[in-house]
Amino acid sequence: MNLADMLTYADIHELSRIARTYELPCNLHSKHELIQSILTTVGRIDRLSEEVSRMDENELRFLHSLLFDERQSFSLEELTGRVLTAVHDPEVKKKVNARDTIVRFKQRGWLFTGHHRLNHYLFLFPEDLKRRFRETLCRQDTAKLVQLREAPPVYRDEGEQFTADFAQFLHYLSQNDLPLNGEGVLYKRSLQQIADRFSIQEEPVPKAAWRFGYGRKFREYPARFSLMYDYAYYNGLMEEGAAELRITDAGRYRVSENRREDVQQVYRFWLRLYKGPVPNLPALAPWIGLLTKPWTSVTSLVGVLSPLVKPFYYDSPDAIVKERILPILIHLGILRVGEDSNRESYVQITRAGAKLVQGITVSEEDRILLPE
Repeated sequence: MNLADMLTYADIHELSRIARTYELPCNLHSKHELIQSILTTVGRIDRLSEEVSRMDENELRFLHSLLFDERQSFSLEELTGRVLTAVHDPEVKKKVNARDTIVRFKQRGWLFTGHHRLNHYLFLFPEDLKRRFRETLCRQDTAKLVQLREAPPVYRDEGEQFTADFAQFLHYLSQNDLPLNGEGVLYKRSLQQIADRFSIQEEPVPKAAWRFGYGRKFREYPARFSLMYDYAYYNGLMEEGAAELRITDAGRYRVSENRREDVQQVYRFWLRLYKGPVPNLPALAPWIGLLTKPWTSVTSLVGVLSPLVKPFYYDSPDAIVKERILPILIHLGILRVGEDSNRESYVQITRAGAKLVQGITVSEEDRILLPE
């Protein structure tokens, strides 16, 4: 539903509160006049820009979490959880009254309560207002980015190489039971034999690296292979024995049928897996897609995105964007990456990637927790 529809269903008391918030010069006893005044004010791009500029970072993060959720309605509990998740400072979180934030959004005409028995206890966000907010925020953030008019001289697009290499991994596993050490980890020799079959090579994990929270074997394996491993494990395509890793009947069937994984399923799996350390990842990924239509410098992109990201233990917001999120988007063929003559890195959304990040969402509670 759009803003005009929701205003029509709202009672005159709710409309009057919105009008008073914006100090609108209209008859507070005329529903028709209230609706017309609110419509011409709330949805204006210049007014939205003004309202956004007044928001603190916590409100802005809460707003972002709503703009890329395809659902039409939200429970009070869901909104309360999102408000608290958006507050990164633990001391500030203790003082936050989530309901006050929700009330402010209602008074600004951005959230409405349901109008019939099926959604009477739910909150609705107008679809056309979502679109205008996205346009407003995109314009503001784009002004902070360094972007190129032409492609950099050197760039890489990994396309469908992730799913092709995953098929190579399963094929190798179908021919070899791989020994595991006492900690349940592949030996370096086995890992290298697998990597030799891949089109994309990764650096080994540094021994002193701090790594956990991004998957079952993220501590031991490079990020790309870790995602493959976790995807195969979660979907029952392989199993860990007491001393070896082996393919399952389901995995062997995949190999015999020469089936490629659907990158949409891999992407959805990644969103659900990484939502633990990055709760707002489902909103960040499509936002990255909108901001990187032109070639965009990684440094400036990190600067725009990091205020939206919560630190995860020793991972700073900058590190999460640059080292955890962007590389996976590149590996899945969602972003392409290049360098200019000064060796500055740039990324751009691919055509397939734009469809993927805008077409797939996961709910707030839909996440995957794998035992480490």
